[in-house]
Amino acid sequence: MKKLLGIFCLLLVVCVATALMSDQFATKYNVENLLRRTGLFGILSVGVAFVIITSGIDLSIGSVVCMIGVGLPWLLTVAKLPMALSLGIVALISMGVGCAHGLLITRLRIQPFVVTLCGLLIYRGLARGFTRDQTMGFGNDFKELRWLATSKVSVPFVEGFGIPVPFLLMLGVAALASILLNQTIYGRYLLALGRNEDAARYSGIRTRGMIVMAYVICSAMAGFGGMLFVLDVNSAQPADFGNFYELYAIAAAVLGGCSLRGGQGTIIGVILGTALMQVLRTMITLVDAMPKTIEYAIIGAVILGGVVTDELVKRYVAQRKAARQLQG
Repeated sequence: MKKLLGIFCLLLVVCVATALMSDQFATKYNVENLLRRTGLFGILSVGVAFVIITSGIDLSIGSVVCMIGVGLPWLLTVAKLPMALSLGIVALISMGVGCAHGLLITRLRIQPFVVTLCGLLIYRGLARGFTRDQTMGFGNDFKELRWLATSKVSVPFVEGFGIPVPFLLMLGVAALASILLNQTIYGRYLLALGRNEDAARYSGIRTRGMIVMAYVICSAMAGFGGMLFVLDVNSAQPADFGNFYELYAIAAAVLGGCSLRGGQGTIIGVILGTALMQVLRTMITLVDAMPKTIEYAIIGAVILGGVVTDELVKRYVAQRKAARQLQG
């Protein structure tokens, strides 16, 4: 709870500082755009949180976003498949990617870093291959589908302002993820697995199945996010669509309290971490005094800071535990 409060206070400080440095930050348009981006990246971050909780990692998120982002319009406009069938295909592909990752990690004992790094290269290569490196989009068609990413829900008594639908979808995903993690036995299994896989296995937990489930959830959320991203911008270039999105997702999860050692993390913290990352991006864009080229430096600093903090906290807790044992 203290960690969540700290992240929330930091988010407020950054918001206030940005508003003081730029009069464009508090505009209705910018707040709507900030909520939309938080919703889109929040879905990716919630997915990767499950993998991180198991002490794993997924570097292929951006490429899955790309593959689904160009694959959906390709199925609809080039292959001319029905909408329901196209959506079903991209959903199955997304979950199939996660299942393949989980099986390679659990059955062949390949490190998650290696498996998902290879996936990062494979999926983007496939996307560039079947599209022949051409930009994919919807044009003026499929407006009923694009509603998921471009519409907003009006807020009473606030004229001209609405909550973007992607943000509401993220809240729904976060609520379901929080219930799974905190209110079901599977969530407790995932946390126990992340803390000590051997102990979890000896206690009767099917650790292999739990790891596969975590990677399926992560890739499914990446696919869902990829669909929303392409519906939002209406076009995607396979060479760069989704580039580095995995870094934003991982940074948000780490900043939100997920330990890269596994066994620790909350969905609320992940959402707060995502919001903070997007506010920092907005600050870089709006504040003239800040160079526009340091965005990735900030992401790297956030991940490094999260790892360093996690290590220091772990050492502090270990020292306190040892001191109590000596006193006892």
